[in-house]
Amino acid sequence: MRKRSGTLEIGFRSGGRPEDYEGEYQCFATNDFGVSLSNKILLRVSKAPLWPKEVLEPVSVIEGSPLVLPCNPPPGLPPPFTFWMDSNMSPIPQDKRVSMGLNGDLYFSNVLAQDANTDYSCKARFLFTHTIQEKNPYKLKVQTKEPYNDTSYNASEAHGDRKVAESTPTFLSPSGSESSKMVLRDEQLLLECIAAGLPTPIIKWFKKGGELPGQKVKFENFNKTLKIVSVSEEDAGEYVCMANNHLGTIRHSIFVQVKAAPYWLVKPSDQVLAPEETGRLICRANGNPKPHIEWLVNGQPIESSPTNPNRQVLGDTIIFRSVQIGSSAVYQCNASNEHGYLLANAFVNVLDLPPRMLGPKNQLIKVIKNNRTFLDCPFFGSPLPELRWFKNGQGSGLDGGQYRVYINGTLEIKRAQAEDEGTYTCVASSILGKAENQVRLEVKEPTRIIQAPEHQSAIRGSTARFTCRVTSDPSLPVSVAWMKDDKPLYLGWRLKKDDESLSIPNVNEGDEGTYTCTVKSEIDQLSASARLTVLEVATLNPSVSSALLPARPDPPIDLDLSDPAARSVRLTWIPGKDHRSPITEFLVQFEEDRWEPGRWQNLSSYPGDLNSVILQLAPFVNYQFRVIAINSVGQSDPSRPSPRYKTTGAAPDAIPKGLRGWGSRKDNMEITWEPLLDLERNGPNLHYIVWWRRKDVEEEWNNVTTLGAKHVVHNTEIYVPYEIKIQARNEFGAGPESNMVIGYSGEDKPTDAPTDLRVSKVDSTKVIIHWNPVDLNSVQGEFKEYRLYYWRESSQVPGLVVIKDKKIKGFYSTTVKPSGMLSDLVPYSNYKMFMVVANNRFESQPSNTVEFTTKEGVPDAPRFFKINRRSLDTIHLEWAKPLEPNGILTGYQLKYQTVNGSKVGPFQLETFFPNVTEFFLRVPDRSSRYKFFLSALTQVGKGEDYAEESPHFTNEVDSGREIWNLTVEPNSNYANVSWTHNFPPGSSDFVLEFILNSNNTKKDVKSQQPPIIVVDLIPGVVYHLRVYSHLFNNVSSKQVTFKTKAAYIDQVDIATQGWFIGLMCAIALIILILLIVCFIKRSRGGKYPGGGYMSCFTKALVRDKKDLPLDAVDQKDQDGSFDYQNGSSVPDRNENENSSDEDNKPLQGSQTSLDGNVKESDDSLVDYGEGGDGQFNEDGSFIGQYTVKKDKDETEGNESSEATSPVNAIYSLG
Repeated sequence: MRKRSGTLEIGFRSGGRPEDYEGEYQCFATNDFGVSLSNKILLRVSKAPLWPKEVLEPVSVIEGSPLVLPCNPPPGLPPPFTFWMDSNMSPIPQDKRVSMGLNGDLYFSNVLAQDANTDYSCKARFLFTHTIQEKNPYKLKVQTKEPYNDTSYNASEAHGDRKVAESTPTFLSPSGSESSKMVLRDEQLLLECIAAGLPTPIIKWFKKGGELPGQKVKFENFNKTLKIVSVSEEDAGEYVCMANNHLGTIRHSIFVQVKAAPYWLVKPSDQVLAPEETGRLICRANGNPKPHIEWLVNGQPIESSPTNPNRQVLGDTIIFRSVQIGSSAVYQCNASNEHGYLLANAFVNVLDLPPRMLGPKNQLIKVIKNNRTFLDCPFFGSPLPELRWFKNGQGSGLDGGQYRVYINGTLEIKRAQAEDEGTYTCVASSILGKAENQVRLEVKEPTRIIQAPEHQSAIRGSTARFTCRVTSDPSLPVSVAWMKDDKPLYLGWRLKKDDESLSIPNVNEGDEGTYTCTVKSEIDQLSASARLTVLEVATLNPSVSSALLPARPDPPIDLDLSDPAARSVRLTWIPGKDHRSPITEFLVQFEEDRWEPGRWQNLSSYPGDLNSVILQLAPFVNYQFRVIAINSVGQSDPSRPSPRYKTTGAAPDAIPKGLRGWGSRKDNMEITWEPLLDLERNGPNLHYIVWWRRKDVEEEWNNVTTLGAKHVVHNTEIYVPYEIKIQARNEFGAGPESNMVIGYSGEDKPTDAPTDLRVSKVDSTKVIIHWNPVDLNSVQGEFKEYRLYYWRESSQVPGLVVIKDKKIKGFYSTTVKPSGMLSDLVPYSNYKMFMVVANNRFESQPSNTVEFTTKEGVPDAPRFFKINRRSLDTIHLEWAKPLEPNGILTGYQLKYQTVNGSKVGPFQLETFFPNVTEFFLRVPDRSSRYKFFLSALTQVGKGEDYAEESPHFTNEVDSGREIWNLTVEPNSNYANVSWTHNFPPGSSDFVLEFILNSNNTKKDVKSQQPPIIVVDLIPGVVYHLRVYSHLFNNVSSKQVTFKTKAAYIDQVDIATQGWFIGLMCAIALIILILLIVCFIKRSRGGKYPGGGYMSCFTKALVRDKKDLPLDAVDQKDQDGSFDYQNGSSVPDRNENENSSDEDNKPLQGSQTSLDGNVKESDDSLVDYGEGGDGQFNEDGSFIGQYTVKKDKDETEGNESSEATSPVNAIYSLG
């Protein structure tokens, strides 16, 4: 056996044979509380024996005669699957003439000459061993002859030009005129009839005295096999197979008997009992024959187990009374008959355990408004605790009205509303204590699609757009997903989705289909669909364009009836146009003119690709039919009705339902049933035959024929059992008989009453009661219960008036010393009670009346608890005494704490005398909110808390608090919002309420302090905005209106702007001046080569680009050119420490920085000044880096530095 598991593993690696382990296995699981058993498992080894060697002589047969080729495969475990093949390993073709029977033999209804052209070999495939065994092949010799009588059969295709003698049908299997078959309930029934004859007979099946169960019947093997799946008792009866050709007809009757292995009626279940409690185990099973019930304890027969005086076995029931700790055990019930057995384990656990909660603590449940809601509160305890629900810690329990409490602790709210929000507390209590749990319920607005996608047509290459606009509860985030043809839609690069729409640009044929928008929140979801149709060409005619949308189909036409039969007819029709949405379904309806003329009823539906179907009909009905086509858009109009078709009558198929017998008086029994439906009558003059007789008494059946649905049997004894059955009949015959049911005659008033009613273990809300039982024969009817009547006579609280309503509690007990627990009593009260015994109709005389007094308990919650704010510094609390003090009030206890969102402060405690019902609480912090818990006190302890929070004070004015000067600076999709207020820091949050002008949609944004940037606004729309205090809702700013900017920017032609034209003119003037300067310098005899003029011009252009500085690490190549790199080209100005003030003056091109200092232009011509190392070579190229440092040593190679300085040239012009 595997470790830490109950699995038994059998291996053969170390030797051994599988056959050594064959046998019956059963698992026993044992611990300190008992022994549990599994079902028995029979282990057998699968075998594939070899086919016995045999020599088969050729089979000689006369043409036209029948033939059976036996297979007789070797027995295997499980039995093999047989089939027939020839020597070429090709399957033998089978048809209505040649076929294999259920036993594996090959049957020829008549032999043809060409049957000798092949050989026949039977194969057996063993499934578990995956092997195939084969029988030696048969060879046929077909003898032909020429008959001369007039009754000859001429079949040119089968027999050529020969004539073969015809023969009347005979049965090859089964033999004789009748046979029998036994089948088990819920198994499969196979009936077979194979006939011989020439021509090949046709096989038909029917059930004598009824119809074949159409939903469960299948015909196989060319109608030679009748199969009924999931057999029930109603399928028993006589089945007839009929074989006929034009020479005659024969019949064979098969009597089917349905037996049943045991099946459960009441399966024993685990029981948890507290000490001194009473319980029972019930094990009821049915079968045919009736099962035998056997009880076991911890795997041993109950008869051989130790005697337990608190346990009594009564057939299929075990009764436990006054159980004790230590008597826990596992009980097994075995129900068996000759066809099988059932085994069930039931653990009886005697446990003394206080109540406990099994579910998670403090759950938050969110529910959609108007929906049904279930709040779960799983609990456990022994004895079984009593569970009550409270809302917001107040009230006397929730049950009734829109609330319903289930036995498992679940609270149902039938239609959740906003006022149902709050904290619900479930309290489980027993004599051992109590436990509680809380569930917070939030009711949300439903998610709705306010603008659903619509059907549309789009031209190929255009853009299609589906809109799906949603509204939902502000606190519930929602997601929108799109599907196409019920599959997730892949957006890819082409399809675009935003919050409210799906865009499909460049539509093509692959985009055609149904698009579904699914909106989902965490607690609800909904969908809307629309179809996209892709068109090849556009149309300018709106009416034509709208007609191209999918629409409902046209109704079918030309309904025709053919192939009439007793209970069927073929209906054929021509479908109408589908209007660009394929027809998916056809609905066939019927109307009959006998029972409900003019009323059309659904008969059946068929796939959209069919237009000819066989309708299954009821007998004795004059039908007419019509057909409705259905596509994705909807249903067509109904077709015109077909001609009428009237079916012939037949005996009833149905058995009347609801058969029962009961007594309306002490000396009668009323037998009632449900009459057959109109379409179940099958013929005229419907009536019923009812049989009855005393059960367990040898007497003949009594019967009566009636037209109604009731028969009364008079002069019966008091409450005796009767066996009853019924059958429906009409002019065409009798229907099937019903199963036998047990009914009882009438009851009378019980003659004895319970005695010695008494109490023990009186608590504040519970009491144990005891009584002496009655003789069950004196009940004079079915023993229903011992019925206790009790009422609250008075309260021990002085001056408290009570209502003396009688209450009832039933106790079912058949023990010698019965007892029970009466709970849900009011503490500190005087009670009276008496008991009767009851059957279904009467009660006995009352027992003795008992008076008792419950002990003092904890009080109920105060009747009400109101909180008012009289000023900014004071909260006024007011309450009323509990409706049920449950004792002498000793005072009240008030606990309270500050609440700031999810943060709470420490509890503070106040106590009051019992005559105090109000309290003024001074609030040190005006902005604080409080949560209060008020309870009443008795000497026993504190009662239920009444919980309340200080209100939001929305109807109160906080004097001196204001919000003003609200300003908005809008942009396209955001806005800067600011306001002024005089609230103390941190005393209140602020709410910005945006209202969209177009549809009044509201959006709230919370903020602590201004200013704030609000995002996700809609471009180009008008908003109304106000700001108000979250704590004091009435303190608000004035409303302002603003419009967001458009989402696009206008494009301007820069060439037409004045500033651009002026800039270009200035650049042209500077270039002209530089050309003049270069020309003057050249005319003065400067040493410029031929390219010097252009070099000067080039240098001026380079320096004119002010926003392209040179890199400080620019390097000079060998040819005198520069390698430009990123960075500044201006050396450190600190190197010019000895330069004159004149040198440091800014030039006309310099700029002023933001701090007011003059910034020398990076492009100042000072960089080219006298003494600089930025010089020209004779070819006009630069030979050094830019610098403002004057180094005479570096200029010695030049004959005239003046000639190289464009600065000096400019100055000379001045």
